[in-house]
Amino acid sequence: MQQVLIFLVDTFFSLLFFVFLLRFLMQVSGAGFRNPLAQAVLQATNWLIMPLRKFLPPIRRIDTASVVAIFLVALAQVAAEKFVRGGVLPDAFSWVSVALLEILIRVLWLYFWAIFVYALVSMIAPGAYSPVNSLLQSLCEPILKPIRSVVPALGGLDLSPLIAGVIIQVILILLR
Repeated sequence: MQQVLIFLVDTFFSLLFFVFLLRFLMQVSGAGFRNPLAQAVLQATNWLIMPLRKFLPPIRRIDTASVVAIFLVALAQVAAEKFVRGGVLPDAFSWVSVALLEILIRVLWLYFWAIFVYALVSMIAPGAYSPVNSLLQSLCEPILKPIRSVVPALGGLDLSPLIAGVIIQVILILLR
């Protein structure tokens, strides 16, 4: 029974975390918010972001309310998982460091899968427009463009998604 509860808590907080993270990354990357997928992300996160914005104004292009919301969700996830496992909360420093590490790992995994899907879609339906493809392009291109400037395409094959995926996996291995 405990395994089921752990799974449910992890799934709930993972989905919540990724929605807030997606909102933040869309703002930073300049993704269009008229996209239906972007509108869904806005609606799903406004319940926490809008009250936080009353106290936390944006700093240039960084939406501090989104950053704080991501951090709060990560803290809540660490606390909920410790509670379900029957443990006690760690001291404040450990709690914050585990939450920050969790944020970093999830950001890397989000980019890994976004780049993977972006590359897959570009091979299956090159040049086709969809709201998902538009969002993936605005998220992935800032990561892939510097790699493309260093590694040229081989015979028309863009290797930048593969190289980005390898780099992300190396960083994830080093973080463990």
